[in-house]
Amino acid sequence: MEEFNSEEQKNTEQNIESVEQTTEHSSEFDARIPLENLKEAVTQLKSQIQQVIIGQDKFIDLLIVSLLADGHVLIEGVPGIAKTITSKLFAKTIDTSFNRIQFTPDLMPSDVLGTSIYSKEKSEFEFKKGPIFSNIVLIDEINRAPAKTQSALFEVMEEQQITMDGTTYKMPPPFMVVATQNPIEQEGTYALPEAQLDRFLFKIKLTYPSLEEEKEVIKTHHERKNKDAISLIKSVLNADDLLKYRNLLKDVIVEDKLFDYIAEIVHQTRQHPHLILGASPRASIAILNTSKVFAAIQGRDFVTPDDIKKSLEPVLNHRIVLTPEKEMEGMNTEDVVDMIVKSVEIPR
Repeated sequence: MEEFNSEEQKNTEQNIESVEQTTEHSSEFDARIPLENLKEAVTQLKSQIQQVIIGQDKFIDLLIVSLLADGHVLIEGVPGIAKTITSKLFAKTIDTSFNRIQFTPDLMPSDVLGTSIYSKEKSEFEFKKGPIFSNIVLIDEINRAPAKTQSALFEVMEEQQITMDGTTYKMPPPFMVVATQNPIEQEGTYALPEAQLDRFLFKIKLTYPSLEEEKEVIKTHHERKNKDAISLIKSVLNADDLLKYRNLLKDVIVEDKLFDYIAEIVHQTRQHPHLILGASPRASIAILNTSKVFAAIQGRDFVTPDDIKKSLEPVLNHRIVLTPEKEMEGMNTEDVVDMIVKSVEIPR
């Protein structure tokens, strides 16, 4: 019995020592990457938007994650479910410039990028910048415009610059495109090409609110007494702080086995029998970057498999294409992503 107690005491001491070491290690992490201000900024961003928007918590989270990950967002849903207003409120919470562009079938690339105008005073052409020159740009109903206008966004979304008449114009950082689109089955829409879709970090699919959420929407609108929703929102994050937080996220720790986990999942999309197009390496990098953000906003400076799982659906759902047979059967891309995740062993 004494030997057993002695052994038990020894194990207890070892456990205490292990906990102390873990605590010391965690303190080192906290000191190395201070995340308190980042967490507080995210909380304030959410609380501002949630004054007006009811029941879209996941949507708001993904917008914030995309902002911190330096990515663009495509929002899909039927008209009237707050795609545009949420995007505008989100932009208002950040103390930067904001422009909105309404895409229409007759919109030309020059209406987005800008055009050269002859100056009589200088006897030369001058470039007049278009509305794309802003920090946050809301493109409403992006799939209402034809391919010629959509393609005008290729360079600016990937390289954050515009090249016109042989001159390159850099976009002011931060630069983020938030685009909305109606479901492609709706009349008068043009499908975005795969190369365009791949430039969006996330595709967020919105659905109708639940009954309880809709009741709350109606009540909130009534209590607001027709006050402008935008006027209720305050800016809580400036460009300098945002860039500082983005640099902070680069130091979030990712273990080698998690690189393997991400690579295996993306690789599976290229071999899956239900898909005719898998995800690109850009998707792998997107999963890595967004999983770092998911970790950081929870106060952790290391990535876990759960952080990666949160990133998979919005990163992959617009980058993979179902076979026609599976699409006719009613399967969607989220179903395939879920199948792949279940087939890949989770790192321990």
